[in-house]
Amino acid sequence: MQDVEGKVAFITGGASGIGLGAAKAFVDAGMKVVMADIREDHIEAALEFFRSKQQARLVHAIKLDVTDRAAWAAAAQETEARFDKIHVLFSNAGMGVGGPIKGATFNDWDWGTGVMIGGVVNGLTTLLPHILKHGEGGHVLATSSMSAVIPIPNAAIYTACKAAVVGLLESIRGELAPDNIGVSAFCPGPVQSNIHQSARTRPDRFRNEGTAYAERERQLEQRPVNPLWMDSYECGQRILNGIRRNDLYIFTHPEFAPGARDHYEAILSSFPHEKINAERARAIDFLLANPIFPDTIRQNRENPV
Repeated sequence: MQDVEGKVAFITGGASGIGLGAAKAFVDAGMKVVMADIREDHIEAALEFFRSKQQARLVHAIKLDVTDRAAWAAAAQETEARFDKIHVLFSNAGMGVGGPIKGATFNDWDWGTGVMIGGVVNGLTTLLPHILKHGEGGHVLATSSMSAVIPIPNAAIYTACKAAVVGLLESIRGELAPDNIGVSAFCPGPVQSNIHQSARTRPDRFRNEGTAYAERERQLEQRPVNPLWMDSYECGQRILNGIRRNDLYIFTHPEFAPGARDHYEAILSSFPHEKINAERARAIDFLLANPIFPDTIRQNRENPV
């Protein structure tokens, strides 16, 4: 989708942080954007920004809880009523849920998976038919994390969800290519955002008082945003570039490359050092490879990121 001007993007978590950075980059490129967000204060601040830039006609805001499937259906209808079509789905809503696995409760798991996996599934299931029906192609992407590539301790729920998102997007990329719909897994490093305010959006039904996760969320709230973390608008520009290139993976920070290399070298070094059974390989050949990976390698060699 190299020509993005006039195309319509739907962004969850779109009124602050990475989502807002992407919205700004998309609008500057001539796109129309729906910012879906659960926080009304962020929505109003984002709308005021676009008013100040005389770009209000290109944006529309919807309050959305990404775990609410009925609200998703209503948001799809509202988007088409405002902008006629949907071309890009950017599932970005998430939170910084973290803590020791020994202290994790069902409330922590249900909240984390409901938003970071369920929200992506709800968006894809609801909006993909709308992208398909106009026949103009489009793009689907979701925010994963470098945690999916380099897992670290005290982030089991977060990492499990983000790894699931990568696997989902890798699986559907080949399926949607014939429909001219690109697919990207967005795996950012640290970006200036409001992820430290995650506890403010935890629903009452999932609250845990006095637990390790509640304490971690309290500590996270006090953590300042490091000026060395990537600016959200720069991050949005990288996302836009990844959409135009139809990158399978959109990374932001080259500093993570050595750790990623170690991860995948560790996987490769762990396979049995035995001769391949050719007859068995022929029987399961449909499981042994996916063309999206050599295609990505070839694309990045010919046109480096």
